[in-house]
Amino acid sequence: MNEKERVQELIAYQILDTAPETELNELAEIASAICNTPISLITMIDASRQWFKVNSGLDMSETPREDSFCQYALQHSKEVLVVNDTLGDKRFENNPYVKGNPNIRFYAGAPLETPNGNVLGTLCILDRKPRSISEKQKRALQLLAKKAMDYLNSRKLILEQKEHIEFSALKLKKLTDQAPGIIYQLEMTQDGKISFDFISKGIANLHPKLDPEVLKNSPRIALSVIHPDDIPVLRKSIRNSFDSLTEWIVEYRVISDNGEEEWHLGRGKPEKLDNGSVVWYGTFQNINNRVEYEKAMEQIAFDISHVLRKPVATLLGLTSLLGEEEVDETTIREYGRHIKTVSEELEQFTRKLNDTYRLKKAMIIGQNIKNSNK
Repeated sequence: MNEKERVQELIAYQILDTAPETELNELAEIASAICNTPISLITMIDASRQWFKVNSGLDMSETPREDSFCQYALQHSKEVLVVNDTLGDKRFENNPYVKGNPNIRFYAGAPLETPNGNVLGTLCILDRKPRSISEKQKRALQLLAKKAMDYLNSRKLILEQKEHIEFSALKLKKLTDQAPGIIYQLEMTQDGKISFDFISKGIANLHPKLDPEVLKNSPRIALSVIHPDDIPVLRKSIRNSFDSLTEWIVEYRVISDNGEEEWHLGRGKPEKLDNGSVVWYGTFQNINNRVEYEKAMEQIAFDISHVLRKPVATLLGLTSLLGEEEVDETTIREYGRHIKTVSEELEQFTRKLNDTYRLKKAMIIGQNIKNSNK
């Protein structure tokens, strides 16, 4: 047995100095009932002490390891250690708990063995008078010790899974806090009651009123930052998604803290619960840059369509005349001056159009950088 590995495994069970647990208490109580003893314990032995996870009948919570009875059980992982009379056993005759209070005269302990073969401690029974137990009672102690280890192994697995889940949840929280936009889980009951089960930290960048914890307690406060004209559309879109269980997608305006309007996109996949409520898993995104870009493209398309029409028509007319008429040199020069004027107008307009496009592009990129730094 490697003592260092044994103690490390005991620590991994996270059982030392924990509160009483009903399942283990009941196993020790059954052991006392089967063997008719006044004292029953479930002990754990670390590097320096024997600690009692279960203590029925003794007025103490631990003893020094060197004075423990159970230390000898560490060497007998497959057997029940039985001491019929402690005063007749050289290992225990000078033990302070034999010579003095609580005057232990009988001990029987079944080892608590891990799947790795390490003994953590014992399930044991004690008496203040010498006695013996039958082979059936020894077998019963072994079975109870096995049940205690089954419980401890399940408990350890649950704790490890809990730690894994908490670690994964922490990583997910860090990811959602840094993700662009807002990630949410929204629930609505059949009578229209809304609650945010989850909303990522980024919501606070939208508006000072929209703190995640505030929204969880008062979800309808979100409506206070939405443009009044868009609220009916928003409500209707949510109800339609609730009734049809189709994806919720809606664009709406948010009134920022400085009074400016910014376009946002809300979307989410609905899922109906057994109680009739619907839960949406989705995102809120600032799409103001996209809307501004679309407006700029529309304006450019309008300018191209309307402003260019006149000079292009003029050029077409001139070229048509040149092809159809017999023209002298003076007329050709006159047409040339017109063509030059129209060409200069086209060049001036093209430069203006290019400057406008670059300005819009710079504004959009600047806004993107601003949003990413929020």
